[in-house]
Amino acid sequence: MAKQETLVSGMAGRYAQALFALAQERGATEGVATDLATFAAMLDESEDLRNFVRSPVFSAEQQTKALDALLDRAGLSGTTTSQFLNLVASKRRLFAVADMIRDFNILHDHAVGLSRAAVTVAEPLKDEHVAALKDALAAVAGSQRVEMSVKVDPSIIGGIIVQLGSRMVDNSLKTKLNSIRARMKEVG
Repeated sequence: MAKQETLVSGMAGRYAQALFALAQERGATEGVATDLATFAAMLDESEDLRNFVRSPVFSAEQQTKALDALLDRAGLSGTTTSQFLNLVASKRRLFAVADMIRDFNILHDHAVGLSRAAVTVAEPLKDEHVAALKDALAAVAGSQRVEMSVKVDPSIIGGIIVQLGSRMVDNSLKTKLNSIRARMKEVG
């Protein structure tokens, strides 16, 4: 558990750690991760739901009742995840549920040896370049595998921008040109 404490922090991190420990104890980490992904997708798709979980106007009882109905319709009723979300609602902490889900995912990814990377390039990468980049990122991250999302953004002109966890490397031509421009303004 000591290693997990360095991965996440704050109130959301404490809730995520408790859920992760409970899920491990019950042998349900994959199920909880899937359920949380379902709930996160519901949050992403519904502005009303986002407003509901963030609003201090609703009482804990109102939030718990509404959440029960919502989770029942989503097929999540009676699960470890629904018990957790109801606890969060009863403690009036639903406003931080998105951060709790994010922190749970960090703990889960770490436990299964997965790192996530976001890569931005100026032109689409060939399959062999994607594979080589995944291998290099796995070596840097010290993980067994890397899940990588690649975004094409011609405005970076060339090079690559990589975000791996909390680390970011911007080796784009656009950034280099902006840096040169700034240095030239300082001189002249």
